[in-house]
Amino acid sequence: MSKTSDILGKDAAYYLDYQSKTFDKKTLHAPSKNHVNEIWMQSNRNGQTLRSMQQLLGTGRLKDTGYIGILPVDQGIEHAAGASFAPNPIYFDPENIVKLAVESGCNAVASTYGVLGIVARKYAHKIPFVVKINHNEFLSYPNRYDQVMFGTIKDAWNMGAVAVGATIYFGSPESPRQIIEVSKAFEMAHELGMATILWCYTRNNNFKVDGIDYHTSADLTGQANHLGVTIQADIIKQKMATNNGGYNATKHGKTHPKVYSELTTDHPIDLCRYQVANCYMGRVGLINSGGESKGSSDLQEAVTTAVVNKRAGGMGLILGRKAFQRPFNDGVKLLNAVQDVYLDKSIKLA
Repeated sequence: MSKTSDILGKDAAYYLDYQSKTFDKKTLHAPSKNHVNEIWMQSNRNGQTLRSMQQLLGTGRLKDTGYIGILPVDQGIEHAAGASFAPNPIYFDPENIVKLAVESGCNAVASTYGVLGIVARKYAHKIPFVVKINHNEFLSYPNRYDQVMFGTIKDAWNMGAVAVGATIYFGSPESPRQIIEVSKAFEMAHELGMATILWCYTRNNNFKVDGIDYHTSADLTGQANHLGVTIQADIIKQKMATNNGGYNATKHGKTHPKVYSELTTDHPIDLCRYQVANCYMGRVGLINSGGESKGSSDLQEAVTTAVVNKRAGGMGLILGRKAFQRPFNDGVKLLNAVQDVYLDKSIKLA
Protein backbone atom coordinates (compact mmCIF):
# COMPACT_ATOMS: atom_id res chain seq x y z
CA MET A 1 0.00 0.00 0.00
CA SER A 2 2.98 2.29 0.44
CA LYS A 3 3.17 3.25 -3.24
CA THR A 4 -0.51 4.11 -3.35
CA SER A 5 -0.21 6.03 -0.08
CA ASP A 6 2.65 8.05 -1.51
CA ILE A 7 0.58 8.96 -4.56
CA LEU A 8 -2.46 9.92 -2.46
CA GLY A 9 -0.25 12.03 -0.20
CA LYS A 10 -2.01 13.92 2.60
CA ASP A 11 -5.35 12.34 1.62
CA ALA A 12 -4.13 8.75 2.04
CA ALA A 13 -5.80 8.10 5.41
CA TYR A 14 -9.06 9.69 4.24
CA TYR A 15 -9.38 7.14 1.45
CA LEU A 16 -7.49 4.11 2.72
CA ASP A 17 -8.66 3.99 6.35
CA TYR A 18 -12.30 4.91 5.93
CA GLN A 19 -14.92 2.37 7.05
CA SER A 20 -18.38 2.65 5.55
CA LYS A 21 -21.50 2.35 7.71
CA THR A 22 -24.11 2.56 4.94
CA PHE A 23 -24.54 -0.73 3.06
CA ASP A 24 -22.86 -3.54 5.01
CA LYS A 25 -19.96 -4.81 2.90
CA LYS A 26 -21.07 -8.36 3.69
CA THR A 27 -24.21 -7.76 1.61
CA LEU A 28 -22.20 -6.84 -1.49
CA HIS A 29 -21.20 -9.23 -4.26
CA ALA A 30 -17.59 -8.11 -4.36
CA PRO A 31 -15.43 -8.96 -7.38
CA SER A 32 -13.52 -12.24 -7.13
CA LYS A 33 -11.71 -14.68 -9.37
CA ASN A 34 -14.89 -16.79 -9.32
CA HIS A 35 -17.19 -13.97 -10.43
CA VAL A 36 -18.45 -15.73 -13.56
CA ASN A 37 -19.09 -19.00 -11.76
CA GLU A 38 -20.70 -17.43 -8.70
CA ILE A 39 -22.84 -14.79 -10.43
CA TRP A 40 -23.32 -15.32 -14.12
CA MET A 41 -23.65 -19.11 -14.14
CA GLN A 42 -27.02 -18.56 -12.45
CA SER A 43 -28.21 -16.11 -15.10
CA ASN A 44 -29.80 -16.37 -18.54
CA ARG A 45 -26.48 -15.65 -20.31
CA ASN A 46 -25.53 -18.41 -22.75
CA GLY A 47 -22.30 -20.38 -22.71
CA GLN A 48 -20.62 -18.26 -25.37
CA THR A 49 -21.34 -15.08 -23.41
CA LEU A 50 -19.96 -16.65 -20.23
CA ARG A 51 -16.78 -17.48 -22.11
CA SER A 52 -16.52 -13.89 -23.32
CA MET A 53 -16.94 -12.56 -19.78
CA GLN A 54 -14.27 -14.94 -18.55
CA GLN A 55 -11.95 -13.80 -21.34
CA LEU A 56 -12.41 -10.18 -20.25
CA LEU A 57 -11.64 -11.08 -16.66
CA GLY A 58 -8.80 -13.41 -17.59
CA THR A 59 -6.61 -11.05 -19.63
CA GLY A 60 -3.86 -8.61 -18.68
CA ARG A 61 -2.24 -7.72 -15.38
CA LEU A 62 -5.54 -8.03 -13.49
CA LYS A 63 -6.40 -11.46 -14.85
CA ASP A 64 -8.12 -13.84 -12.45
CA THR A 65 -8.63 -11.17 -9.76
CA GLY A 66 -12.24 -10.31 -10.62
CA TYR A 67 -11.19 -6.75 -11.41
CA ILE A 68 -10.96 -5.16 -14.82
CA GLY A 69 -9.12 -2.27 -16.42
CA ILE A 70 -10.15 -1.08 -19.89
CA LEU A 71 -8.54 1.50 -22.17
CA PRO A 72 -11.40 3.40 -23.89
CA VAL A 73 -10.55 5.56 -26.89
CA ASP A 74 -13.75 6.62 -28.62
CA GLN A 75 -13.05 10.29 -28.03
CA GLY A 76 -12.11 10.80 -31.68
CA ILE A 77 -15.85 10.85 -32.32
CA GLU A 78 -17.25 11.78 -28.93
CA HIS A 79 -14.96 14.79 -28.44
CA ALA A 80 -13.48 15.27 -31.97
CA ALA A 81 -10.20 13.78 -33.19
CA GLY A 82 -8.30 17.05 -33.14
CA ALA A 83 -9.34 17.91 -29.59
CA SER A 84 -8.53 14.40 -28.38
CA PHE A 85 -5.32 13.51 -30.20
CA ALA A 86 -3.55 16.85 -30.66
CA PRO A 87 -1.80 16.49 -27.26
CA ASN A 88 -0.21 13.25 -28.56
CA PRO A 89 -0.66 12.87 -32.34
CA ILE A 90 0.59 9.26 -32.49
CA TYR A 91 -2.96 8.23 -31.54
CA PHE A 92 -4.35 9.41 -34.86
CA ASP A 93 -3.00 5.97 -35.89
CA PRO A 94 -5.39 3.34 -34.45
CA GLU A 95 -2.64 0.76 -34.00
CA ASN A 96 -1.01 2.86 -31.28
CA ILE A 97 -4.28 2.85 -29.34
CA VAL A 98 -4.30 -0.94 -29.28
CA LYS A 99 -0.57 -1.07 -28.55
CA LEU A 100 -1.06 1.10 -25.46
CA ALA A 101 -3.70 -1.29 -24.15
CA VAL A 102 -1.49 -4.32 -24.81
CA GLU A 103 1.72 -2.84 -23.40
CA SER A 104 0.02 -1.62 -20.23
CA GLY A 105 -1.65 -4.98 -19.55
CA CYS A 106 -5.26 -3.84 -19.85
CA ASN A 107 -8.06 -6.41 -19.81
CA ALA A 108 -9.49 -4.94 -23.00
CA VAL A 109 -9.46 -2.02 -25.41
CA ALA A 110 -12.72 -0.21 -26.18
CA SER A 111 -13.01 1.86 -29.32
CA THR A 112 -14.95 2.51 -32.51
CA TYR A 113 -15.80 0.20 -35.40
CA GLY A 114 -13.18 1.99 -37.49
CA VAL A 115 -10.33 1.93 -34.98
CA LEU A 116 -10.70 -1.72 -34.06
CA GLY A 117 -11.75 -2.93 -37.49
CA ILE A 118 -8.69 -1.62 -39.27
CA VAL A 119 -6.32 -3.64 -37.05
CA ALA A 120 -8.64 -6.53 -36.17
CA ARG A 121 -6.74 -9.36 -37.86
CA LYS A 122 -3.52 -8.33 -36.15
CA TYR A 123 -4.83 -7.81 -32.62
CA ALA A 124 -8.29 -9.33 -32.00
CA HIS A 125 -6.68 -12.57 -30.76
CA LYS A 126 -4.15 -10.71 -28.58
CA ILE A 127 -6.43 -8.51 -26.48
CA PRO A 128 -10.24 -8.48 -26.07
CA PHE A 129 -12.00 -5.92 -28.26
CA VAL A 130 -14.96 -3.92 -26.96
CA VAL A 131 -16.68 -2.25 -29.91
CA LYS A 132 -18.53 0.96 -29.08
CA ILE A 133 -21.67 0.73 -31.19
CA ASN A 134 -23.18 4.22 -30.79
CA HIS A 135 -21.79 7.73 -30.48
CA ASN A 136 -22.58 11.39 -30.17
CA GLU A 137 -21.73 12.75 -33.63
CA PHE A 138 -19.83 15.93 -32.82
CA LEU A 139 -19.71 17.90 -36.07
CA SER A 140 -23.24 19.18 -36.68
CA TYR A 141 -23.90 22.86 -35.95
CA PRO A 142 -25.06 23.74 -33.42
CA ASN A 143 -23.65 20.96 -31.25
CA ARG A 144 -26.08 18.10 -30.73
CA TYR A 145 -26.08 15.56 -27.94
CA ASP A 146 -27.62 12.32 -29.11
CA GLN A 147 -26.25 8.79 -29.32
CA VAL A 148 -26.85 7.17 -32.70
CA MET A 149 -25.86 3.73 -33.99
CA PHE A 150 -22.69 3.58 -36.08
CA GLY A 151 -22.77 -0.09 -37.13
CA THR A 152 -24.23 -3.52 -36.55
CA ILE A 153 -23.74 -6.15 -33.87
CA LYS A 154 -22.88 -8.66 -36.61
CA ASP A 155 -20.02 -6.43 -37.75
CA ALA A 156 -18.62 -6.30 -34.21
CA TRP A 157 -18.89 -10.08 -33.97
CA ASN A 158 -17.19 -10.58 -37.34
CA MET A 159 -14.13 -8.59 -36.29
CA GLY A 160 -13.70 -10.86 -33.26
CA ALA A 161 -15.06 -8.58 -30.54
CA VAL A 162 -15.51 -10.09 -27.08
CA ALA A 163 -17.96 -7.37 -26.03
CA VAL A 164 -19.89 -4.37 -27.27
CA GLY A 165 -20.39 -1.08 -25.49
CA ALA A 166 -23.08 1.56 -25.83
CA THR A 167 -24.12 4.85 -24.25
CA ILE A 168 -27.56 5.93 -23.13
CA TYR A 169 -28.22 9.54 -22.09
CA PHE A 170 -30.76 8.82 -19.37
CA GLY A 171 -33.01 11.79 -18.68
CA SER A 172 -32.65 13.24 -22.17
CA PRO A 173 -35.53 13.62 -24.64
CA GLU A 174 -33.86 10.97 -26.80
CA SER A 175 -33.45 8.40 -24.03
CA PRO A 176 -36.60 6.34 -24.82
CA ARG A 177 -35.34 5.72 -28.37
CA GLN A 178 -31.82 4.98 -27.13
CA ILE A 179 -33.15 2.50 -24.55
CA ILE A 180 -35.04 0.61 -27.25
CA GLU A 181 -32.10 0.61 -29.68
CA VAL A 182 -29.53 -0.49 -27.11
CA SER A 183 -31.81 -3.12 -25.57
CA LYS A 184 -32.27 -4.76 -28.97
CA ALA A 185 -28.55 -4.51 -29.72
CA PHE A 186 -27.59 -6.06 -26.37
CA GLU A 187 -30.06 -8.89 -26.93
CA MET A 188 -28.42 -9.72 -30.25
CA ALA A 189 -24.93 -9.39 -28.75
CA HIS A 190 -25.84 -11.94 -26.09
CA GLU A 191 -27.28 -14.27 -28.72
CA LEU A 192 -23.92 -14.15 -30.52
CA GLY A 193 -22.00 -14.69 -27.28
CA MET A 194 -20.62 -11.22 -26.63
CA ALA A 195 -20.66 -9.42 -23.29
CA THR A 196 -22.27 -5.98 -22.97
CA ILE A 197 -21.05 -2.78 -21.32
CA LEU A 198 -23.31 0.23 -20.87
CA TRP A 199 -22.14 3.82 -20.45
CA CYS A 200 -24.93 4.96 -18.09
CA TYR A 201 -24.78 8.73 -18.41
CA THR A 202 -27.36 11.30 -17.34
CA ARG A 203 -28.06 14.31 -19.54
CA ASN A 204 -30.63 17.04 -19.07
CA ASN A 205 -30.08 20.79 -18.76
CA ASN A 206 -32.53 20.81 -15.85
CA PHE A 207 -30.14 18.65 -13.80
CA LYS A 208 -28.23 21.88 -13.14
CA VAL A 209 -29.97 23.79 -10.34
CA ASP A 210 -28.85 27.07 -8.73
CA GLY A 211 -25.39 26.75 -10.21
CA ILE A 212 -24.86 23.17 -9.01
CA ASP A 213 -24.47 20.36 -11.55
CA TYR A 214 -26.21 17.16 -10.44
CA HIS A 215 -25.40 15.06 -13.51
CA THR A 216 -22.99 13.07 -11.36
CA SER A 217 -25.02 13.02 -8.15
CA ALA A 218 -25.11 9.65 -6.44
CA ASP A 219 -28.91 9.39 -6.53
CA LEU A 220 -29.32 10.23 -10.22
CA THR A 221 -26.36 8.13 -11.41
CA GLY A 222 -27.47 5.32 -9.13
CA GLN A 223 -30.87 5.25 -10.82
CA ALA A 224 -29.19 5.36 -14.24
CA ASN A 225 -27.21 2.30 -13.19
CA HIS A 226 -30.40 0.57 -12.12
CA LEU A 227 -31.92 1.24 -15.52
CA GLY A 228 -28.77 -0.09 -17.16
CA VAL A 229 -28.79 -3.42 -15.36
CA THR A 230 -32.49 -3.72 -16.16
CA ILE A 231 -31.70 -3.92 -19.88
CA GLN A 232 -29.17 -6.64 -18.98
CA ALA A 233 -25.84 -4.86 -19.28
CA ASP A 234 -23.11 -7.15 -17.95
CA ILE A 235 -20.91 -4.27 -16.82
CA ILE A 236 -21.94 -0.69 -16.01
CA LYS A 237 -19.67 2.24 -16.79
CA GLN A 238 -20.46 5.31 -14.71
CA LYS A 239 -18.81 8.60 -13.85
CA MET A 240 -17.65 8.84 -10.26
CA ALA A 241 -20.28 10.48 -8.06
CA THR A 242 -19.26 14.01 -7.08
CA ASN A 243 -22.28 15.08 -5.01
CA ASN A 244 -25.76 13.95 -3.99
CA GLY A 245 -29.33 15.18 -3.77
CA GLY A 246 -30.10 15.48 -7.45
CA TYR A 247 -33.70 14.38 -7.00
CA ASN A 248 -34.23 16.83 -4.13
CA ALA A 249 -32.87 19.70 -6.21
CA THR A 250 -34.74 18.97 -9.44
CA LYS A 251 -37.94 17.95 -7.64
CA HIS A 252 -38.77 15.37 -10.28
CA GLY A 253 -38.95 11.58 -10.16
CA LYS A 254 -39.06 9.80 -6.83
CA THR A 255 -36.65 9.25 -3.98
CA HIS A 256 -36.70 8.52 -0.23
CA PRO A 257 -35.22 10.37 2.78
CA LYS A 258 -33.26 7.26 3.83
CA VAL A 259 -31.27 7.47 0.59
CA TYR A 260 -29.56 10.50 2.11
CA SER A 261 -29.78 9.81 5.86
CA GLU A 262 -28.78 6.12 5.96
CA LEU A 263 -27.69 4.81 2.56
CA THR A 264 -25.18 7.54 1.70
CA THR A 265 -22.90 10.09 3.34
CA ASP A 266 -20.73 12.81 1.84
CA HIS A 267 -17.71 10.48 1.67
CA PRO A 268 -16.77 9.54 -1.92
CA ILE A 269 -16.63 5.83 -1.03
CA ASP A 270 -20.22 5.91 0.25
CA LEU A 271 -21.42 7.83 -2.80
CA CYS A 272 -19.79 5.23 -5.04
CA ARG A 273 -21.19 2.39 -2.93
CA TYR A 274 -24.67 3.68 -3.64
CA GLN A 275 -23.83 3.38 -7.34
CA VAL A 276 -22.67 -0.21 -6.73
CA ALA A 277 -25.84 -1.03 -4.79
CA ASN A 278 -27.89 0.00 -7.80
CA CYS A 279 -25.96 -2.54 -9.89
CA TYR A 280 -27.79 -5.35 -8.07
CA MET A 281 -25.45 -4.99 -5.08
CA GLY A 282 -22.42 -5.61 -7.26
CA ARG A 283 -23.71 -8.64 -9.15
CA VAL A 284 -23.24 -6.47 -12.24
CA GLY A 285 -19.77 -4.95 -12.07
CA LEU A 286 -19.39 -1.17 -11.78
CA ILE A 287 -16.45 0.41 -13.56
CA ASN A 288 -15.94 4.13 -13.05
CA SER A 289 -14.49 6.41 -15.71
CA GLY A 290 -11.19 8.21 -15.32
CA GLY A 291 -12.35 11.56 -16.65
CA GLU A 292 -10.53 14.22 -18.64
CA SER A 293 -6.80 14.85 -18.51
CA LYS A 294 -5.79 17.79 -16.33
CA GLY A 295 -2.03 17.39 -16.59
CA SER A 296 0.18 16.97 -13.53
CA SER A 297 -2.66 15.89 -11.24
CA ASP A 298 -3.75 12.99 -13.48
CA LEU A 299 -1.86 10.25 -11.64
CA GLN A 300 -3.20 11.20 -8.22
CA GLU A 301 -6.74 11.61 -9.54
CA ALA A 302 -6.68 8.26 -11.34
CA VAL A 303 -5.32 6.36 -8.34
CA THR A 304 -7.82 8.09 -6.05
CA THR A 305 -10.69 7.03 -8.31
CA ALA A 306 -9.38 3.46 -8.31
CA VAL A 307 -9.18 3.37 -4.51
CA VAL A 308 -12.70 4.75 -4.15
CA ASN A 309 -14.09 2.29 -6.70
CA LYS A 310 -12.37 -0.74 -5.18
CA ARG A 311 -13.19 0.08 -1.57
CA ALA A 312 -16.81 0.83 -2.51
CA GLY A 313 -17.20 -2.60 -4.13
CA GLY A 314 -16.68 -1.71 -7.78
CA MET A 315 -15.05 -3.87 -10.44
CA GLY A 316 -12.48 -1.51 -11.88
CA LEU A 317 -11.68 1.53 -13.96
CA ILE A 318 -12.09 2.50 -17.61
CA LEU A 319 -9.50 5.20 -18.19
CA GLY A 320 -8.54 6.84 -21.49
CA ARG A 321 -7.59 10.50 -21.83
CA LYS A 322 -5.39 10.56 -18.76
CA ALA A 323 -3.32 7.80 -20.42
CA PHE A 324 -3.28 8.56 -24.15
CA GLN A 325 -2.93 12.35 -23.90
CA ARG A 326 0.64 11.96 -22.64
CA PRO A 327 3.83 10.25 -23.91
CA PHE A 328 3.33 6.52 -24.57
CA ASN A 329 5.55 5.22 -21.76
CA ASP A 330 4.02 7.67 -19.27
CA GLY A 331 0.59 6.40 -20.28
CA VAL A 332 1.69 2.84 -19.58
CA LYS A 333 3.00 3.83 -16.14
CA LEU A 334 -0.23 5.61 -15.24
CA LEU A 335 -2.37 2.64 -16.23
CA ASN A 336 -0.07 0.33 -14.28
CA ALA A 337 -0.36 2.51 -11.17
CA VAL A 338 -4.15 2.18 -11.35
CA GLN A 339 -3.87 -1.58 -11.81
CA ASP A 340 -1.58 -1.77 -8.79
CA VAL A 341 -4.46 -0.57 -6.60
CA TYR A 342 -6.53 -3.59 -7.61
CA LEU A 343 -3.57 -5.96 -7.26
CA ASP A 344 -2.87 -4.75 -3.71
CA LYS A 345 -4.68 -7.18 -1.40
CA SER A 346 -4.20 -4.84 1.57
CA ILE A 347 -6.65 -2.36 -0.01
CA LYS A 348 -9.97 -3.88 1.00
CA LEU A 349 -13.68 -3.11 0.98
CA ALA A 350 -14.57 -0.23 3.27
